[in-house]
Amino acid sequence: MKTTVFLTGATGTMGWAGMMEILNRPEHYNLRILARPSEKNKKLLAPLIAKHEALNVIWGDLTKYDDVLKGVNGADIVLHVGGMVSPQADYRPDATRKTNLTAAKNIRDAVLAQPDDKQPKVVYIGSVAQMGDRREPLHWGRTGDPICVSAYDHYGITKAWAERIITDSGIKSWVALRQSGILYPAILKNYDPIMFHVPIRGVLEWATVEDSGRLLERICRPNIPDEFWKNYYNIGSGADYRISNYEFECLLLDAIGCPKPEQIFSSNWFTTRNFHGMWYLDSDKLEAFLHFRANVPIKEYFRQLAKASSVPAGIKFAAKTKIAKLFPHCVKAAMWFMAMSKEHGTQWWIKHRNNPQLADKCQKRIHAYYGTYEDYLAIKPWSQMDLSHNSEDAVLLNHGYDETKPLNELDIKDMQAAAKFRGGKCLSKTMTQGDLDTQLEWQCAEGHKFKASPRLILLGGHWCPDCFPWPYNDENARPWQWDKEAKRNPFFAQLWAPLHNPDEDNTYGPEVFDGWEK
Repeated sequence: MKTTVFLTGATGTMGWAGMMEILNRPEHYNLRILARPSEKNKKLLAPLIAKHEALNVIWGDLTKYDDVLKGVNGADIVLHVGGMVSPQADYRPDATRKTNLTAAKNIRDAVLAQPDDKQPKVVYIGSVAQMGDRREPLHWGRTGDPICVSAYDHYGITKAWAERIITDSGIKSWVALRQSGILYPAILKNYDPIMFHVPIRGVLEWATVEDSGRLLERICRPNIPDEFWKNYYNIGSGADYRISNYEFECLLLDAIGCPKPEQIFSSNWFTTRNFHGMWYLDSDKLEAFLHFRANVPIKEYFRQLAKASSVPAGIKFAAKTKIAKLFPHCVKAAMWFMAMSKEHGTQWWIKHRNNPQLADKCQKRIHAYYGTYEDYLAIKPWSQMDLSHNSEDAVLLNHGYDETKPLNELDIKDMQAAAKFRGGKCLSKTMTQGDLDTQLEWQCAEGHKFKASPRLILLGGHWCPDCFPWPYNDENARPWQWDKEAKRNPFFAQLWAPLHNPDEDNTYGPEVFDGWEK
């Protein structure tokens, strides 16, 4: 009997790769996808509709419940990949919040509307952006670490909230997979000012688009063990794909025939903090279940990227002729204009930091991404920077309970210990041993009371929803105020305090909507 799969985000990078993998096994799957009825999408999907009988396209919108319900009804598994991502999300935060949060609520409600015995499994694709800034020495991480979205990262905020909506909803079988940066051919032409928001010594464990597509198909197979579900996992392509941002720039530039970073960028164009990315201590867990990695050496993978048919002819010509390496000053001039681009350009913030009309916004960006203007001026030139591979030694964060105990032995004392380590209390007096799904009542250090499952708190790294940023441009807006959180929450402090001056005011609130992001 075929498995009926409902896939959102099929026209995006990861979703498309997953769709191709599923359609290549028509004897096993019937595939439904939800796609906006734009002319672009209709043209894109027309050949697949004509070729694959197993493909059913629902023309609709993720923000419309009835459209989502059509996909969920009768499905065996829901792959929720769709939503707005960067760089779109950086320029359209209001649309990002509406799309990503409404979509998660619609998926949740449509799944819970199904009869209990026919409720589909749900796969939610989250993001490494939920984990925020993980600079050295905290550049290794795992699920269960504190959720800590970087300031101004509207995409990361929506992914964290959407994950909570899906995984603490009472859905019987779900899994949350936090995707890393995806390597795919079109990345070679992604030039945007946010490319300079990435610290040079930051890190990422990349995932290839092929691995990501295989993952989506293999998670739909019927032989997935029960213990896989109701958990959080990090997606990565493994040890060879754990590189620094400098190493990434070198690989990328070499693939398209450009000079090294030192020749076409100034070191201070790049920020020094407030991005996201880490090496995963636990990404092999997902591989052990799904066996989705092709294990192509990363240098070979970048060479393959440059040869892909979807790479623009101009980039292929530049790589073949090495014209960019002959005229690096021309490339640097183009990159300087990118860094100077309004709103998201790091050098635009520097230039306008004393402009009466722009100073407040620019200085806040400088504070978030550099610390102070003096810190910006202190950035070393390339010749004096440490460009070595980051340390392979991992600093393991304490999750506040006895992780050596099997999950089915955790009890109310473990919940009390975890809550205390987060600066709060577990108000519930009892729980069934090993029941991580029934919501308990908690209280944070600020006195907010909330309900959440032990699974969300211990395994997902979430905590008080009333302290978490909610940057809507309305009376309910809540700022990023991680300094304050670190002073009252030891669990969070072990991540935040080593990377920040505790006397700084790293508060970014509703004013981020004033002018730029509207």
